[in-house]
Amino acid sequence: MTALPANLLAPMTFPHGPAMKNRLMLAPLTNLQSHVDGTMSEDEFHWLTLRAQGGFGLTMTCAAHVQRIGQGFPGQMGIWSDNHIPGLTRLATAIKAADSVAVVQLHHAGYRSPAALIGTQPVGPSDDEASGSRGLSTAEVEQVVEDFIVAAVRAKTAGFDGVEVHGAHSYILCQFLSAGLNRRTDPYGGSAENRGRIIVEILKGVRERCGPDFLLGLRLSPERFDLDLREIADFAQHVMAEKMIDFLDMSLWDAFKEPADEAYKGRTLMSYFTELDRGDVRLGVAGKIMSAADARAMLEAGADFVLLGRAAILHHDWVHRVEIDPDFAPISLPVTREHLRHEGLGPAFVDYMATWKGFVTEPEAVVA
Repeated sequence: MTALPANLLAPMTFPHGPAMKNRLMLAPLTNLQSHVDGTMSEDEFHWLTLRAQGGFGLTMTCAAHVQRIGQGFPGQMGIWSDNHIPGLTRLATAIKAADSVAVVQLHHAGYRSPAALIGTQPVGPSDDEASGSRGLSTAEVEQVVEDFIVAAVRAKTAGFDGVEVHGAHSYILCQFLSAGLNRRTDPYGGSAENRGRIIVEILKGVRERCGPDFLLGLRLSPERFDLDLREIADFAQHVMAEKMIDFLDMSLWDAFKEPADEAYKGRTLMSYFTELDRGDVRLGVAGKIMSAADARAMLEAGADFVLLGRAAILHHDWVHRVEIDPDFAPISLPVTREHLRHEGLGPAFVDYMATWKGFVTEPEAVVA
C-alpha cells in the first residue's frame, strides 16, 4: 500500500503556545528595513504582515538584537529597549489578525557586530584577533543571558505568541558552542556542557518569566562555524529531552545535502536530527526548500514543519498558492526588482537581495 503524501496544510500543536494552522513557517530573514534606532518601519511591517496574510502558519521576524552592541547589520530590528514595544505591538496584532502565529527571533551578533555600526569594540566568548573583538567577563555573560530573557518578556508584552532564540550562524550563542571560538575557563567554557550553558540559562529563564502559554524555539546550525556535528546533535537532544523548547529550527543551508565533514558523510545532514528522540518537541528544517514537492519531501523524511526563506521572498502567498496547486513551484531566478517590489519588499530589502548572486536581474544599461 502506497503511503499518502505528507500534508503541508495539516495543523500542528506545540507543548506550549498556540497551534499552527499548517506546517509552513516564515524563516527569520535579514531585510535591512528597520529604522536606525531599531524601531519598526512601514516597509518592515508591510513585508511581514503580507506573509501572514499569504497563509503562513507562523510568521517570524528577522533577527531582533537584544543589546544595542549586539547589532549585526544596518536596518536591524531592535528589541533591546522598551521604545521598541509600540512598533512590535502593532506588528504582533496584525500578524495574529491574519491567523498566523507571531514570533520574534532574539539575536546578538557577538563578534560579528561591525565596530563601525555599534560604535565600540564588538564582544564574544573570547578575545578574537580576526574580528577585533574582546572576550566578555563572566558578569557580562550573565548580562547577555538576562538581556535575552528581558527581550522575550518585551515580546510577550507586545503581544507576540513566542520567541525563537538564535543560536546559529556564528552569532554570539553559536560562538559559545564552538570549542575553537570559546576558549573560556569559567563555567561558560571548556566542556560541551559548559559551552551550551548560556543557551540553557536563556531558555530556562524565558520559560520561567514568560509562562506556560508562551511558544519557545531554538535555531541551531549543525556544522560550519567551527562546530562539530555530533556535539550539536547531542546538544539538540539534551534541550529536547529536558523539554526546554517547543520547537527546534535547524538551519541546514541545504536541507538535501550530506554533512560537509567527511567523518559524517553517507547520509543526509538532516537525518542526524530526525533520528533524535524529540518527544513532543517539533522539528523544523530550512535550506533551499523552494517548491511544494521540496517541502513535502522534508516532512516525509521526518521533519514536522519547514521554514521557507527565499521561496517566501519570491511569493508572499506561497502557502495560498499551494492550497490551490499542490504541485506549485516558485518563479525561476533571477527575478526583476519590480517583481520583488510587487511581493512587498521595500527598497532596502530589494537592494540587499540584489547582492545575492543570481537572485535579481539588473536592468540592461541603455546604450546612447
